[in-house]
Amino acid sequence: MTTTRKNKPTTTKKPIVLGRNRGPISKNLRVIPLGGLEEIGRNMTAFELGNDIIIVDCGLMFPEEEMMGIDYIIPNTEYLEKNKKKIRGVIITHGHFDHIGAIPHIIPRIGNPPIYATELTCAMILKRQEDYKDQAPLRTNVVRKIDRIVLGGFKVEFFHVNHSIPDAVGLVIHTPMGTIVYTGDFKFDHSPVSDVPADISKIARLGSEGVLALMSESTDADTPGYSISESVIRDNLEQIFLNAKGRIITATFASLVSRIQQIADLADKYGRKLAVDGYSMKNNVEIAKKLGYINARQSTFIDVREVNNYPDNKIAILCTGAQGEGNAVLMRIINDDHRSIKIHKGDTVIFSSSVIPGNERSVQGVKDTLYRKGAEVIHYKMMDIHSGGHGHSEDLKMMINLIRPKYLIPIHGTYYMRKIHSDLGKSVGLKEENILIGENGRVIEFDYRGNGKLTSEKIPSSYVMVDGLGVGDVGNVVLRDRQLLAKDGMFTIVAIIDRKTKKVLGEPQVTSRGFIYVKENFDLVNATKKRLRSIVAKNIGDKKVTPNWDHIKNAIRDDIGQFLFQKTQRRPMVLPVIIEV
Repeated sequence: MTTTRKNKPTTTKKPIVLGRNRGPISKNLRVIPLGGLEEIGRNMTAFELGNDIIIVDCGLMFPEEEMMGIDYIIPNTEYLEKNKKKIRGVIITHGHFDHIGAIPHIIPRIGNPPIYATELTCAMILKRQEDYKDQAPLRTNVVRKIDRIVLGGFKVEFFHVNHSIPDAVGLVIHTPMGTIVYTGDFKFDHSPVSDVPADISKIARLGSEGVLALMSESTDADTPGYSISESVIRDNLEQIFLNAKGRIITATFASLVSRIQQIADLADKYGRKLAVDGYSMKNNVEIAKKLGYINARQSTFIDVREVNNYPDNKIAILCTGAQGEGNAVLMRIINDDHRSIKIHKGDTVIFSSSVIPGNERSVQGVKDTLYRKGAEVIHYKMMDIHSGGHGHSEDLKMMINLIRPKYLIPIHGTYYMRKIHSDLGKSVGLKEENILIGENGRVIEFDYRGNGKLTSEKIPSSYVMVDGLGVGDVGNVVLRDRQLLAKDGMFTIVAIIDRKTKKVLGEPQVTSRGFIYVKENFDLVNATKKRLRSIVAKNIGDKKVTPNWDHIKNAIRDDIGQFLFQKTQRRPMVLPVIIEV
């Protein structure tokens, strides 16, 4: 096999062999979740066997509401950086950002190991890497679903699964202790659009051969039944195209390639031109078209600047913004900030996605504005126009029954989701002691007899926050400061001190941001200035000794902070500034 050192993937034609064991194989197989086990996002799991480590996925997670200013969060790779010489490769299950988004930040830190992924996933990885031109080229390798690769002491093969993006795979990791099956994100769809059903026969064969542990996602474990087929979604979307009198504007996830294919097919069938807008949406459409994952006549697509050249009933628009994101295309359209598209009375706007928790208010605001402008809004609660990429309870039970593992390790979900998943496992016959509900950083070990356990060993797995160009330089202290500023504002007081007399010269200067309006709070401001003079006089003491200004500033901060709280019941960030002249 040839491994490229340019940002261009190579296709494997035969099994891949990379690396050798450089020492005795440990008696234990160590499974180390570095992220994604107990949340949805920043997926990354390391498997360690003696002198060999393989890594599955390398994703990011979007910030929680209280993480002011943070762009996204990536896994902590401290352990991998210390053991980078052991790393034989990184395997990616599919092209969503919660599985590939941390690659530009992490891969250089762990020695730029080779990356293995299917064709579409590799293309998306390399497209994202174009934003990081100063880095060494990635060593990407395209694998097919029939390939088997050998990475040190690990033998890995793949099986096809259905998800909301094509080319998703599950992994079969063969080790001397037994076989680990890692599902990745999956659902069972027996009539998918632009895809084939999951490879149930291969999954069943794996089960018949014996599986030590199943690591299976838990995102929709609490949703009863089976996941909705994409063919059902297409039928419902077709009813909208059949009945809509004006333009059809569909907002969805940029990575939902199957949905994009459905909209393109329907636009072509009903004589509408399709305009695609949104940076990530356009990138993914071009990649998918180039690789053949979107099949539509080129004449169906038009530039977004041409939408006003056609009657409303001849136009369909596909864009980002289904979550009410402030910078997404749909938000710019409804705010009249879009150069080419305005909402017309009679437009039909389809929200072809479920609402991510935390975005409810933003999405509702978008819907309200659309209705005020005369548009018709259709969302997933009104009819089945969205199916997620994650298996419901019956899908998860089906996977367990097919694989028949000795151990079940629920992953990719909150504790609540994973606990429900464990109950599903017990309902189909697994023993409670053979269901391992772990946590990020906590090592899971399997000995040579195939006995598994949660150990007490903890690997660093804390959040690493990306803020602009900074990676990991924003920690809890900085976040606390941002939260404090957002909640109660800032109060700055500047005092000029005479070097000889050690007295405050003139009037201290007060500035407030987000706390009080200074011009309307003279009494509070003057009382604070008076208090500052008293604190300085009290803390200087002997005028012949050089004052400890750090000590004095801390005293000002504590005293005035307490004083302002007593007067206002608010705790602004107090920033004292002392200038000695």
